[in-house]
Amino acid sequence: MTQAGRQGSPRNSSGRGGADRNKPQGNTPRRGTAGGGFSGGSSGGGQRGQGFGSDRPHRAPKPREERFVDPDLAGSQQAGASERTNKPSSRKSAARKPGAKKAPGTPGALKPKPRTGAPGAAASRAFGSERFGQNLGPVRKPGRKKRPRADVPQSELHDADGVRLQKVMASAGVASRRVCEEMIAEGRVEVDGQVVTELGVRIDPTTAVIHVDGLRIQLDENLVYMVFNKPKGVVSTMEDPDGRPCISDFLKNNKNTGERLFHVGRLDVATEGLLLLTNDGELANRLTHPSYEVPKTYLVQVRGPFPQGIGAQLKAGVELEDGPAAVDSFRLVDSTPGHVLIEVVLHSGKNRIVRRMFDAVGFPVQRLVRVKVGPIGLGDQRQGSIRNLGKQEVGHLLASVGL
Repeated sequence: MTQAGRQGSPRNSSGRGGADRNKPQGNTPRRGTAGGGFSGGSSGGGQRGQGFGSDRPHRAPKPREERFVDPDLAGSQQAGASERTNKPSSRKSAARKPGAKKAPGTPGALKPKPRTGAPGAAASRAFGSERFGQNLGPVRKPGRKKRPRADVPQSELHDADGVRLQKVMASAGVASRRVCEEMIAEGRVEVDGQVVTELGVRIDPTTAVIHVDGLRIQLDENLVYMVFNKPKGVVSTMEDPDGRPCISDFLKNNKNTGERLFHVGRLDVATEGLLLLTNDGELANRLTHPSYEVPKTYLVQVRGPFPQGIGAQLKAGVELEDGPAAVDSFRLVDSTPGHVLIEVVLHSGKNRIVRRMFDAVGFPVQRLVRVKVGPIGLGDQRQGSIRNLGKQEVGHLLASVGL
């Protein structure tokens, strides 16, 4: 629209740029103007004002209402505003946080951060901060009795030429030295079967046997403990004269290749699952000896349907060619058309014992996997892989056979 058209429009005749713009309209001041208008303008018709001397009335800016801010809540409101605008806000110091000046224990006071060695913290357990291995919980060694503290004076455990007990524990990865000192003071540490509560005790790490909460601390760094998830078709031996796949074929890329390792027990060629590898002869002998009755857990797949009463028959015992045999526990895991998956636990170490027991009840094994030996389980370990046991797992394994 042209300038003339804008001047002649009804809007401009009574509004902005109109002829009656500066005429007072009664005693009512014009909204948005100071005192009913701004006089002193020139007769510029519909031209826009050029500064304060033009015919355009001055409109004072509307005063901005300041939002009331409670000084006590300023910090929290500021933090909320920064979240709404998605702008990073500066981190408040501890002294500015609400409740920082209140006494501990009173309502609204800040909760103190837990100490590293506080009860229930991960670092208060032996190897609680270990990154590798599985957390197997507390150790329960059946039949182990603690001797009274007064049986052996702690002075007899002290070796003047030895190393401080808390330093030995920290070097073994149990916890920090300060947490180890707390463990000793709480009576949770045993040296050679005697509870030690004095922080000044020195020991010989080459001969001393240390337990923390019943967990054996292995101080010999030359001993190796590993878990092998054996695939089907692999022979449970380090070398095979017939050229079949064996355990040594999976150890070629392992850093412990130079160590002379041997397997604990055997699995037949068709059986899969957990096989322990170590160079600790004492542990291997106890794990395979029948008197220690180390439980072994298997997953057994047989054809279905599986009638009731077979599990009770296996628990009661079946007669085999070399004598009776029974499982310690029997549990139905899964059932699909034509297949049944069963978990059995037994401590017998006889050759092909699981397969022979299921053959005796009329259900030949279709697939057999050993998933656990004592406290050590496969978990989600990939088949054909070898992993080193964590120090907590080694302690549980040693404790399961009284070491």
